[in-house]
Amino acid sequence: MKKLILLAVALMLSTSVMADPVKGQKYYLKYLRPYFVYNGQVFASQHIQTEWESYFKNGAEQFISEFSAKHPESADFLASEKFQKMAPHIGDFAIKYAADSGELPNCN
Repeated sequence: MKKLILLAVALMLSTSVMADPVKGQKYYLKYLRPYFVYNGQVFASQHIQTEWESYFKNGAEQFISEFSAKHPESADFLASEKFQKMAPHIGDFAIKYAADSGELPNCN
């Protein structure tokens, strides 16, 4: 039982540690841009870093809720297991290039 708990904690930590904004940018451009229409810079600059952090907490629950309402055609994809796997990366991308980050992504 102790080993199982340690394994679960290790997996949770490794997922957040291994999140990559470069992958997040690629995922955004490939999977979310067709639904949201705007480029990655416009997407990331919609919120400041602390807002993005809260959007992507708890399995990106707030992000899914808000963006499913904003872009109903994306709701099925945002609710999918595939999105759950890429959400930490997309979250890191959004946080890195947030409105208050001072950085601009190179994506159109």
